[in-house]
Amino acid sequence: MRSPVLLLAALACALACAPAARADLWGYIDADGKAHFATERLDERYQLFYKGPTNLDAPPPAPVVPPPALPPLEGTAATIFARVTNHPNVQRFAALIETEAKRHGLDPALVRAVVAVESAYEPAAVSAKGAVGLMQVIPATAERYGLTADRRASVEQKLKDPATNVRIGARHLSDLIERFGQDLRLALAAYNAGEGAVERYARAIPPFPETIQYVALVEQFRALYTPPPPPPPPLTRPERVTIPRVRGS
Repeated sequence: MRSPVLLLAALACALACAPAARADLWGYIDADGKAHFATERLDERYQLFYKGPTNLDAPPPAPVVPPPALPPLEGTAATIFARVTNHPNVQRFAALIETEAKRHGLDPALVRAVVAVESAYEPAAVSAKGAVGLMQVIPATAERYGLTADRRASVEQKLKDPATNVRIGARHLSDLIERFGQDLRLALAAYNAGEGAVERYARAIPPFPETIQYVALVEQFRALYTPPPPPPPPLTRPERVTIPRVRGS
């Protein structure tokens, strides 16, 4: 049988090693050799045995740190945001974007950002350079992924189909990220200016104002579309140790 002194010492050691609030340990050994202890001095027999942190009380809740505020949207970013805010196509294509992003191992917020910056969610958009649809896919790029014309529609017409466009655009973006060693900025630069341009500039973002702005815009909208982290789970109060009041030995 362990001695009362050893029991008290073991208890003190356990309390000292436990994380939480500060508390005191008071105790004494009665005439029968039985140890009595409490977190406060119940009567004159109790002597202060330990002073320090214990796990008898729950620790104070951790402060909730709000996510950092995003910089205000200005210039082109503000214009795009105004166009896509409350646009019905944002919700209309949300499930499609989510599905294709996950299929190709992409962050859905990233694909949403590319769609916003490329076409402002307009599936029929066509650029001056011939890029088509939601993710502004070049027909030659689509043909690399097996999209071909037939009697019913050309490649350009097929790229106006949202499902086809996002499927090919997401796959192309995923391939670029892999090609450039998971460097998202280089992959975005290649999506805008072509992978050949990124290679010619020694795998750096080409010094084209449009491309530099494009990379920054997509990053900004990705941050905008990224949902905030969930709040931390509430702290559960551990069960308190109940120490009976001892009035006599």
